Formats: sequence, C-alpha cells, structure tokens
Amino acid sequence: MTYSVAKTAFSSFPPFCRMALMAVLLLPAGCAGGGAVDSGPQASSSATDMQGPKDTGAFPNLNIVPKSAAPQFTPDQSRAKLAQLKAVQTSQASPRSAPPPSDASTLSTLAKTHGGETLESIEGKCDPALDPNCK
Repeated sequence: MTYSVAKTAFSSFPPFCRMALMAVLLLPAGCAGGGAVDSGPQASSSATDMQGPKDTGAFPNLNIVPKSAAPQFTPDQSRAKLAQLKAVQTSQASPRSAPPPSDASTLSTLAKTHGGETLESIEGKCDPALDPNCK
C-alpha cells in the first residue's frame, strides 16, 4: 500500500523536484538526534591518558632481539625428551590379542554367535546407581 501511495504521489513531479522533496522530507529525520553528534568513545581531557602508539620522532629499531619467555631446550635435552616420549608411546601401544581368523567357516560361526554373546554381555551388566533393583 505504501509503495503505491508513494508511486502516485511522486510520479507527478519532475525528477529534480522529486529529489528536492525527498531531501526536505528526510532532512528532519537525520537531525532528530538533539544536536549532539556521537563520535564513538569519549576522548579524554588530557593527552597523557592516551593509550596506543606514540610518535617519538624516530624510526623503531627492528634489530633488537626479543627476549624469550622461558629458557630454551638444548639439543641434548630435546633428544632426551623425544626418547622419553617414544618409550611411553611404545609402552602404550596395544598389541593385538589374537590375529583375526581367516577361515571362512570360523568367520561364519563368529557372525552367528557374536551378536548373541554381545547382547548377553551388555544386558548382564547393570548399574546400581541407575537401577536400584540391580542384582
């Protein structure tokens, strides 16, 4: 409805009159803020409170090596840590309990019994915290 009203109201004016009319209509809406312009965060009254980069009048020296946050490992310490990690990794590796069966008849027997055995082991376990009637 608004579109059709605006179309009929503005179509009768020449193009330059339409722009002038729009400016007259929209200008008060832009000035309705009360005269104060919001410039973002409030600027401090003194220049000493200003944070951020300061112009010292000289170029920065990029040749200064930054200090490390912690002492660095020596190559010997690094090799010792890696050997320790490898030892823990090999101790945690779980060897297979048994090689998988390769016989077709053994596999078909396993397929027939595996589901039932698994359900029995799952259903046989109960948690007394969840089920007070658990035996």
